[in-house]
Amino acid sequence: MRAWAVERRKRTRHLIELGGLIVKSGVVELTGDDRAVMLGAFLWMADKLASDDGERARALWAERGKQAFRRG
Repeated sequence: MRAWAVERRKRTRHLIELGGLIVKSGVVELTGDDRAVMLGAFLWMADKLASDDGERARALWAERGKQAFRRG
């Protein structure tokens, strides 16, 4: 398989996994699949992570995510 095809498959798998996280979080249902709302939330999250409070937010969110993974 060509290198570009391998990289494309890796990227596709990564995007599918990220989409699964979004569905698992319940955001799709809670927003009525409103992609503008979801993008706005992601932009807010990016701003928060880039702020002085970013490490605290990262630690809190990481713990919640770990708990969700443990619950299944």
